[in-house]
Amino acid sequence: MSDPPRKETDVARRIRARALARGQGPGDIAQEIHEQCGPLFGTSRVKAHRLAHGVALSDIVAQVKALYEVDGKPAPRLGETLLSAYESGYKRPGPEYLHYLCAVYRVEPDALDYQSPCICGRGHAVRHGVASVPQPRPERPAAQDPDALVGAIVPRAGERPWVTVNDMRGPDRADGPLTIDVGEEDIVLRRTLLQLLAGAGVALDGQFLGAVDNLRRKMDDTLVGATVSPTMLDQWEETTYGYGRQYQATPSLRMLCDVLLDFSEVRRMCDKRQPVELQERLCRIAAQLSGLSGLIMINLGDHRLARSFFRTARTAADETGDRQLRAWVTVRESLVPMYYGDPREALHLARKAQDLAGRTPGVAGAMAPAVEARALGMLAMRGRGDAAPSARRALVRGRSVFDQLSKADTSDLVYGFTDRQMAFYEGDTFTSLGDHKHGDEVLSHALTLYSPTDRVDLTLVRLDRAMCKFHAGNPDAALAAGQEAILELPSDHRSDILVHRARQIGAAVSAKHGDSPALKDFYEALAGPWVTSPTQESPSVPPAEQV
Repeated sequence: MSDPPRKETDVARRIRARALARGQGPGDIAQEIHEQCGPLFGTSRVKAHRLAHGVALSDIVAQVKALYEVDGKPAPRLGETLLSAYESGYKRPGPEYLHYLCAVYRVEPDALDYQSPCICGRGHAVRHGVASVPQPRPERPAAQDPDALVGAIVPRAGERPWVTVNDMRGPDRADGPLTIDVGEEDIVLRRTLLQLLAGAGVALDGQFLGAVDNLRRKMDDTLVGATVSPTMLDQWEETTYGYGRQYQATPSLRMLCDVLLDFSEVRRMCDKRQPVELQERLCRIAAQLSGLSGLIMINLGDHRLARSFFRTARTAADETGDRQLRAWVTVRESLVPMYYGDPREALHLARKAQDLAGRTPGVAGAMAPAVEARALGMLAMRGRGDAAPSARRALVRGRSVFDQLSKADTSDLVYGFTDRQMAFYEGDTFTSLGDHKHGDEVLSHALTLYSPTDRVDLTLVRLDRAMCKFHAGNPDAALAAGQEAILELPSDHRSDILVHRARQIGAAVSAKHGDSPALKDFYEALAGPWVTSPTQESPSVPPAEQV
């Protein structure tokens, strides 16, 4: 008796041969291959279907391209590398590629282990009365004659067991441009937005965060690759800057849905290269919306997605060649390691932003030294001896540039740097340096600069003042002030980052003074349904703010 096969393809070949001898179809063969090869080799369902047909990656690519040609569409960018990534699980096909893979294998998305419905809204499975896919003959492998294979599984329109995109558009539009580009991400975002508008509680889950990251990846893909009018760009720029005015008053999750739906529209406009002057403006909008999404993800507590959005924003900003925009993205990105990582990385990014900004007074030129001062204050709190004087010098530099900014730059919370933000950064730095008296004075002044709708910044300033009370040796007052700051917020504004910051005050009190009845009451008051993740902070983590 021969030894059992050691390779995935050998095992699959034997399974397929025996199944064909029994008269089984490709769907049943794929299921058997997945069941037997999955535990041994990690064979995915997508790959199992290809192995069930006994063809190579290049054959499937050729079949998909043939279907695109039948639909009258430009050849797709799908290649063997991307298809292999689908089979290995490193990437997931978008709605359109999934449609054509289902058409090739004549199965529904769930048979390929994808739960999303197909964009065509109709079935792909082989219908009764339709001949099955002819199998390539052993003496003439399909890889050697791709045209014959493609002809075998791309029958005339009336004989197709699947639905093509042109079938959906009807005979009058079959030769026109494809206009369907509504992805799964849009569906998830719109459903979440509708739930928020209806007042339903919405928790961040894997599906929502996956849709957010997938949308960002699509923007990465389309940035390198529609013609849009200057009037349309004027409207998008106005919409983008309008988010700066709504940023404080709108709950973070609601704001994220609004921003990403517009981000999706901008991505569609970026799908084809524009004239140079329009492409630059479009990339600027993409960089600003992506950077804003990164800021919102900071507030929602997802530092991984925040970093990803800032990477996308850097890619878009690089396309514009605008050093001030690149500096703005970099200084905003520095807030991620400040809140979730190493303050030394935040310090590095803040100084890099200052280099990009140069000597021309601008938003990043004022904000970057203030971020540098906060990072140095954190390092001083951790025992770095030279950090305190450097932090104070950085504040002086930041204030000097800030005083030269225009009124437009100092009135926008997102794309500018306001006087209340500058006061907040100064007060936070003094608090970290142990100068709690001076810090409390500056933070008290900052409170007078905020409007009642600036709920999140107001809360963070109040939490910083609570920390000043802790440093002044009054832990019970610190707990009371922190608890009051959180509980006075409407529930939909109590994002994770705010509750985490409040709990950090409790952690600091517990570390220095031990447990107490006041501390127990404090944690019980914060244990509301708005907390989506348990406390995992240490008192050394600095406060975050809706910047």
